[in-house]
Amino acid sequence: MSFSDLFDSGFKKRNEDHFAAIVRVAMSDGIITEEEKAFLDRLARNLDISEEDYKLILKDYKSHPINPPTSYDMRLERLYDLARMVWVDQIEGENQMAMLERLCVGLGFKSSNSKYVADKALELVKNGVDLEVFMEEIKTMNR
Repeated sequence: MSFSDLFDSGFKKRNEDHFAAIVRVAMSDGIITEEEKAFLDRLARNLDISEEDYKLILKDYKSHPINPPTSYDMRLERLYDLARMVWVDQIEGENQMAMLERLCVGLGFKSSNSKYVADKALELVKNGVDLEVFMEEIKTMNR
């Protein structure tokens, strides 16, 4: 039994919709760079998106609904996962920050605050904090 068999089709659909939303963010400037493509490849593997579904989503990402996290804690959990993926993929410098800033906006953070949130998220991930510390630090960064 594969990992994906442990979850219902609703879980798989949410992952596909989440992936399509991230593709939509990556396409917001009209192109997917090599760095973004590498990130999307890794994300698809982590979300257990099949090769066939991956190609379909890239071709028609707008047909998937955008399902942003409904709570602040869920947004922080997704931000933590995405920041770790961006960091692990070693997308460097401005590309790393630009991608994470756009992902922050896609997760529902205000665009005026996305650079600040992305900077803090990457700093925390670089320091190897766990999810609990990450969430607390992001929640209290304005104090």
